[in-house]
Amino acid sequence: METFQVIINVVVMLALIGLLLWMQKKHVSFTKRVFTGLGLGLVFGVVLQAIYTSSSDVLTKSADWFNLVGRGYVGLLQMIVIPLIMVSIISAIMKLKGKQNLGKMSALIIGVLLITTAIAATVSIVTSLSFDLKAIQIEAGQKEQERGAKLEERVGDVANKTLPQQVLDFIPTNPFADMAGSRSTSTMAVVIFSAFIGVAVLGLDRKKPEQAETFRKIVDAVYAVVMRIVTLVLRITPYGILALITNVVATTNPEEILKLIKFVGASYVALIVMFIIHLILLAIFGYNPVQYVRKVLPTLVFAFTSRSSVATIPLNVETQTKRLGVPDGIANLSASFGSMIGQNGCAGIYPAMLAVMIAPTVGINPLSWDFILTLILVVTISSFGVAGVGGGATFASLIVLSTMNLPVALAGLLISVEPLIDMGRTALNVNDSITAGVITGKILGENDKEVFKQNVDLDVIQA
Repeated sequence: METFQVIINVVVMLALIGLLLWMQKKHVSFTKRVFTGLGLGLVFGVVLQAIYTSSSDVLTKSADWFNLVGRGYVGLLQMIVIPLIMVSIISAIMKLKGKQNLGKMSALIIGVLLITTAIAATVSIVTSLSFDLKAIQIEAGQKEQERGAKLEERVGDVANKTLPQQVLDFIPTNPFADMAGSRSTSTMAVVIFSAFIGVAVLGLDRKKPEQAETFRKIVDAVYAVVMRIVTLVLRITPYGILALITNVVATTNPEEILKLIKFVGASYVALIVMFIIHLILLAIFGYNPVQYVRKVLPTLVFAFTSRSSVATIPLNVETQTKRLGVPDGIANLSASFGSMIGQNGCAGIYPAMLAVMIAPTVGINPLSWDFILTLILVVTISSFGVAGVGGGATFASLIVLSTMNLPVALAGLLISVEPLIDMGRTALNVNDSITAGVITGKILGENDKEVFKQNVDLDVIQA
């Protein structure tokens, strides 16, 4: 009987995929198919949740099959991240007029990311105090206690590194190992290595222009091939979102959410407020917030369902360049930096909220200005390079809590709602990196305003 139920669930998923495929053949726009996939996934997930319990064997086995599409899609995106970053950054830098442009570009992007992280931490503190969040209000079960114990084991490896040591980890001592993702800082290391190659080509222009031109042609050819691969992978976005959201909704335990509904609600209030602040910043720089939201929404939906800033890099870059008019170089740098520096959700809002919740358990007044200002500073600094790995919010939280001398084990109290909160955090992280790219391009005067004004659908991806 169990096997038959799993087969039925898989057949229904195949039927929904067939519907999306039919829509594609009928040339329904990419955006509409993305949201159709999201809607179908929500409904199917709710139906599965109603028929089975979230922990049932049938649902577990069904989710395994669904992951062939959902996690398979995320895996394909991760496959193209490193090649895309390398050729895009090398190509973009080779086209710059001078090295100073690269320094200014990088400084502006990182500056926007860190400033918005400080703002996110402030928003989180205010929200936490407004909701009167306290760790002592949450009951710790066996699962939470086990999670807390694991966090205490990990904190030694994370907290013992000073800021200079963390910066040293970015140096690509073995770029080929970093291309294989051997370290948590591998993506940043690849960015730095690619930047060196691009700068070297600029220097080669003066001494050996023929060799420089030959290398440019090779990079251009590789870039064209990589972008074609990106196009092929991004075509299956609606199907990936359908499977991902189905799994999230079907396997989430409603009882656990209800127990921590106050924290979930506060988290999303902070995330929404910070998203509005992003829109205000863009409006200050002359961009229509409504038009911006309409253009970036499909990308944010994918970030929300995939819970991976790194996996969203290809869509992030494509959105910035094709829809918002941001140059390739800035788009690639902001998407890459934004996946590991100053993530507003994972490294800003989440650690600050945990710190405010946990502070009263050790006799610290979270309303103290000393505590608040120190927390904002610690959150901003620790967001540099910590949140780019899987479980980035956990790494950022370990750094912040240990630096503030707060018990890290209490962070395990929220394990049951982590996936639900992480969806919103990831979407905010990606939006922050896009915002940084748009603002940087605007300040440098390199954005194409006409592209932003056009009603371009991401169906250009499918050309």
